[in-house]
Amino acid sequence: MSTRRHRIVHRTTMRYDGEVTAAHNELRMIPVNEPGQATLEARVRVKPLTWSHVYEDHWGTQVMAMESQTPHDFLEIEATSTVERSTLPVEAEASGWDAVLSETTGDRLSEYLAQTDRTVPPPHVVALAEEFADAPTPRKAALDVVERIHAALTYERGITGWQATAADVWEGRRGVCQDFAHVTLGALRAIGIPARYVSGYLTVDEAEVERGESVPARSHAWVELWDGGWHPLDPTNLGSVGLDHVVVGRGRDYDDVAPFRGMFVGPEVTDLDLEITYTRIG
Repeated sequence: MSTRRHRIVHRTTMRYDGEVTAAHNELRMIPVNEPGQATLEARVRVKPLTWSHVYEDHWGTQVMAMESQTPHDFLEIEATSTVERSTLPVEAEASGWDAVLSETTGDRLSEYLAQTDRTVPPPHVVALAEEFADAPTPRKAALDVVERIHAALTYERGITGWQATAADVWEGRRGVCQDFAHVTLGALRAIGIPARYVSGYLTVDEAEVERGESVPARSHAWVELWDGGWHPLDPTNLGSVGLDHVVVGRGRDYDDVAPFRGMFVGPEVTDLDLEITYTRIG
């Protein structure tokens, strides 16, 4: 069994145009523990910090709720995790359309079949997905849909905001990983395939990271479809989801797994620095 161990450091610094009197935030930055991924160590350092509470949300993601109630003109967050990824045994053969489209599946996975405001597909995306609705298996349909969406969209940073919908992205045909994921989710759900959004980390360079090497990484998003079990697909990179993909959380769309969400009392943010680093340690 192949394994790979990473130390991931996620640093965020927010600077304000003056003094903030209070901040209330939720952080989703700690990788999950599950078959194929073991989080061996995890800690989050926040400065300034008055109070915090860690819990697991409805989707199984670890959340740190925190407050900073002393006056401050900056907020620093550093999440450090040591994660071991491993390949899983070959899975059983995927189920066919009957199992995916059954009433039982529809009831059990209804949250991953219903469109959200972010994933509602425009008519052209629905038509694209319906071209593959008669594929031999749901997985084959999903693979074909992902390939078509990947070919139709151009990866470009700074074109879309965090609030962009699948319709917005399709209109401009450009976006980042979360945009590719939202369009794909809308397409798969349109033909009855349960699909969920996955948030995590991935190295910036697709080349394999050598042991002892530190490289830049980024927050990343991909999808998982259900066809008897959950199968991951990366519509941004059109490659397999491998040992460098580290899962932090899952949900219906980005809103369920946003790494940082909250509010503050005070002047606006003037500067936001974000740095994520992978170090391969095994």
